[in-house]
Amino acid sequence: MKDIDKNTLGEALARNTLDEIPQAKSNAREIVGLVKSSGRITGYQLSDGSTVSKEEGVALAKNGEIKNVGIAHRNDTEYLKSIPDGTESNNLGNLPSISG
Repeated sequence: MKDIDKNTLGEALARNTLDEIPQAKSNAREIVGLVKSSGRITGYQLSDGSTVSKEEGVALAKNGEIKNVGIAHRNDTEYLKSIPDGTESNNLGNLPSISG
């Protein structure tokens, strides 16, 4: 049996937690910060300086307007997750937070 790189396996497992990985448009923005209220993510700050709610972020990502994210859900709520790529610094959880 061929040895599997642990990072590759971890990335594959993490991708399986995503419901959808939308195809980003060439002019798609990136998430550069998290908007938080009482420690909970309520929105996202985008690379053009705008901020959007979690719901707006999901809709934009589904339309290909936010890159490097996938759609996941918890109960009935959809949210964005980083697409695993082996780089920790661009994970949403490692981005700076702003108060919302």
